[in-house]
Amino acid sequence: MSKIQGKVIKVAGPLVVADGMAGAKVFEVVRVSHMGLVGEIIELDGDKASIQVYEDTSGVAPGEPVVATGDTMSVELAPGLLESIYDGIQRPLTEIEKESKSAFIARGIDVPGISRTKKWDFKPVAKEGDKLEGGDILGEVEETVLITHKVMVPPQISGTLKSIKKGEHTVEEVVAVIDGDDGKTHEIKMLQRWSIRIPRPVAESQVPNRPLITGTRSIDTFFSVAKGGAACIPGPFGAGKTVTQQSLAKYCDAEVIVYIGCGERGNEMTEVLTEFPHLKDPNTGEPLMKRTIMIANTSNMPVAAREASIYTGITIAEYYRDMGYNVALMADSTSRWAEAMREISGRLEEMPGEEGYPAYLGSRIAGFYERAGSVTCKGQDQRAGSLTVVGAVSPPGGDLSEPVTQNTLRVNKAFWGLDAGLAYKRHFPSINWLNSYSLYTENISDFWAKEVAEDFAENRSQAMTLLQEESKLEEIVKLVGMEALSNRERLVLLVAKSVREDFLFQNAFDAEDAYTPLKKQYGILKSILAIYKAGLKVISGEDFEFKNLQALPVLQEVAKAKDLKESAEFEALAQKVESEISNLK
Repeated sequence: MSKIQGKVIKVAGPLVVADGMAGAKVFEVVRVSHMGLVGEIIELDGDKASIQVYEDTSGVAPGEPVVATGDTMSVELAPGLLESIYDGIQRPLTEIEKESKSAFIARGIDVPGISRTKKWDFKPVAKEGDKLEGGDILGEVEETVLITHKVMVPPQISGTLKSIKKGEHTVEEVVAVIDGDDGKTHEIKMLQRWSIRIPRPVAESQVPNRPLITGTRSIDTFFSVAKGGAACIPGPFGAGKTVTQQSLAKYCDAEVIVYIGCGERGNEMTEVLTEFPHLKDPNTGEPLMKRTIMIANTSNMPVAAREASIYTGITIAEYYRDMGYNVALMADSTSRWAEAMREISGRLEEMPGEEGYPAYLGSRIAGFYERAGSVTCKGQDQRAGSLTVVGAVSPPGGDLSEPVTQNTLRVNKAFWGLDAGLAYKRHFPSINWLNSYSLYTENISDFWAKEVAEDFAENRSQAMTLLQEESKLEEIVKLVGMEALSNRERLVLLVAKSVREDFLFQNAFDAEDAYTPLKKQYGILKSILAIYKAGLKVISGEDFEFKNLQALPVLQEVAKAKDLKESAEFEALAQKVESEISNLK
């Protein structure tokens, strides 16, 4: 079938309008002008097509050709994804640099997302004659020392395995042949393609019931996100969104990380790209990039590609989830993605919604976060996988009432609200404990009780109560002074201050403090709460001098509890606190 070819009649920034496109489809990929710029049809009106172009359109003139490819915008899925750094439409930046012999992306450059020449050692798992369904594992490839890549039967194919080839193959060589139930013979390669706007199918969705352990105390203990859940980090400029997300990407216990830099400043993304290859995975000791895929679409790159980068990243993440891995996706920031939608919508002359965003903003945000989940993957072995999505939101001026934040909050169950006031005081992570929340607490309480301690949830609840009471007491202190408070209220302020300064404050750039295991988090918090529990027993006397409690040397030991490592050390410290405070009677 001959390819549809039209011609350019209008150019408005990243939006190009072409006529002579009868027969083309919405979301079909096209090549624009003599330079072959990559674009995607987003609107059709008769034989006119509106195209969002993912490259710089300067110099494109009316009359230049537009050629439809017949394909939708898709990603290439095969061994070789891990350790890669892509732009928003899955072009490998390192390969582009070699091809263009420049640090800048040459327009119209066409570099495949996966190497066609590298050979991978394919080890069959299925046997000839096996009855296979979509999602079944045909064989395995050791993609990195951390991740075994599982080559799966495409979801839409089922049948009997006719042949399978062991040995070294490129991703375009046939590794298996299936006699399909549809009467056709299907040649299976390691390379598969999937449209980025279509979620990959699963057998069944599950209720998330295990936490994503991040090593960040304020998140793991107070505002956990479950594996397969969705969380958002809204906050003003300078509050620490990017550092928090980078910390999650470094230390969380997901097996595969997909990090999307969507519209952020180039210098921030450069830091990530230069830092990650040198970092060690704290869980395995191997380089962090061995389990990481990066998508870099910075603010100086074409705006339309921001919109695609989010979908490119989540489709790759779903692919590894379908292998049975726990995947975490970090999107920094979805506000820039929404701004790209607003710009394209404005150029299409669509009716604007709130604050100029398109009317479909809410449904697009919901559609993105709903692709997170804990699932039973397709295939006869009933393997489980999860995809956790953490999106940063950059509301202008820190205004959480703006549309992107509000539409994000509506579909997420974990909210980590960053506070400019805390950031100004150099309290990081600047997650405000008074307005942040997690709705996954009930789901994962059994995990806490079984894997950490039975009173983990109780301690967490008590600490949160003390922090909330502290905020009320601080207002009273401002009005009438500390002298107006009872001994119990002073005790609340003392312990809440310790929770804030000794537990919630965490240095992401300190090798020891950046990651805290769950059992150690429990030990630190238990030591702090021991002050409150022991203090309540001794302060009831009318002649009790509260300053004697404040002067106890053991309080300084509690402040340094994060230096301890063993559970026995924390138990000994809690007992010492109780003993010394009891002696004040």
